[in-house]
Amino acid sequence: MTSDLDFMTALDLRRLIATRAVSPVELTERALARAEASQATLNAFCLLMPDQARAAARRAEDAVMRDAPLGLLHGLPVSVKDLIAVGGQPYASGSRAMADNVAAADAPSVERLRAAGAVIIGKTTTSEFGAKPVGDSPLTGITRHPWDLTKTPGGSSAGAAASVAAGITPFALGTDGGGSLRIPAALTGLVGLKAQFGRVPVWPTSATPTLAHVGALARNAADAALLTIAVAGHDPRDPFAVAGPVPDLLGAAKASVAGLRVAWSATLGYARPSAEVAAIARCAAMALADQGARVEEVEAVFDADPADLWTAEFYAGIGTRLRGVLENRRDLLDPAVADVLDAALAQEMRAYYETVFARYALRDRMVRFFTEYDVLLSPTLPISSLEAGRNIPAGLEDRSLVSWAFYTYPFNLTGQPAASVCAGIASDGMPVGLQIVGRTLGEFDVVRTAAAIERTKPQGYNLRPLAEP
Repeated sequence: MTSDLDFMTALDLRRLIATRAVSPVELTERALARAEASQATLNAFCLLMPDQARAAARRAEDAVMRDAPLGLLHGLPVSVKDLIAVGGQPYASGSRAMADNVAAADAPSVERLRAAGAVIIGKTTTSEFGAKPVGDSPLTGITRHPWDLTKTPGGSSAGAAASVAAGITPFALGTDGGGSLRIPAALTGLVGLKAQFGRVPVWPTSATPTLAHVGALARNAADAALLTIAVAGHDPRDPFAVAGPVPDLLGAAKASVAGLRVAWSATLGYARPSAEVAAIARCAAMALADQGARVEEVEAVFDADPADLWTAEFYAGIGTRLRGVLENRRDLLDPAVADVLDAALAQEMRAYYETVFARYALRDRMVRFFTEYDVLLSPTLPISSLEAGRNIPAGLEDRSLVSWAFYTYPFNLTGQPAASVCAGIASDGMPVGLQIVGRTLGEFDVVRTAAAIERTKPQGYNLRPLAEP
């Protein structure tokens, strides 16, 4: 096995497996070896599943040798975030309060990974209940950035992003309740794709059921599309599941953006990005005009920052789930998380429902906005990097645990599809993310825009070897 395979695309690996040029068993052994070798430095996994992975890889190889029909993800190694149930395996959600919890059954997305022939090598780390956009929890400690071990890969899909950026697996399954795919994608140079709310069913029921998405982290748009297609589709266990057909997202990755109506906003009307981040993201957005898109600058997408609307919903849900722990075993929780849960649970019913109706008004505003545009582009984050173990970047201390991110949480409130793609590299040597938001059910436009951004960049511009300890 050569190191070239570590950063090969999932689509290329799939072709090599189908033509017997690469063995699923060898590929799985390589992924397990890299996961084990990097665990002491990256800490990307809370659980490795070598026996189950090897068994699945042998079955995948046997199918290839028998010329049996192959699944969409046949023989490809993948990981699953610890906010997603893998039957019979620990399901702690990054919390010491749930350390002994074991999933009774697979989540629908995990069932579909298996049905598509993927090889699950383990579960990846998350901040506690996905409540912080950085990569640490009291249960698993600090997950680190593969480009620079002093930095965080972001969160809450921290281990998923770190492992993909480190070349352990070609893609990973994560979640996004306020930016938890897009934030780590931005910080690690990956593509994080949150499809339309309900496109990928969520079950068991999330602590944040009206915000939570399951989605893909990958090294390019086509691979993110491949993984999304494999796990998308209606499931009756999720009452919000979208019943319509899954868009041709692989086709979208090859589609032209000529005539696409693009809005670019540096701040959405309230954000405070660094000048360098705003300039890099703007340059990437404006380059779409060279491919025939019509790009227009829009400063104020929103009248006000919707952070309070998001906080009222997200943390109240988690706080309700953890009320007993908060009252009786608070010492088990991340102190920063416990503090925001207290505030959310202190809401009066009238105040809460005022935020609910304000959220509906926000959705209406976005419906009107997207009658004039096909996609909205912005920075994904106001920064290019953040020190590992730190919750809030320097200069943004007036913001909350999540609101410092500015750009991602509005589109969990609206449920629209959104992605982050690498816009370029900042002067600190770290990647800058460009967020792409589509209209409701508009994943096709999101993916084709992400792929178009990639076509403006040199091959491998978002890849780096694993940093030395």
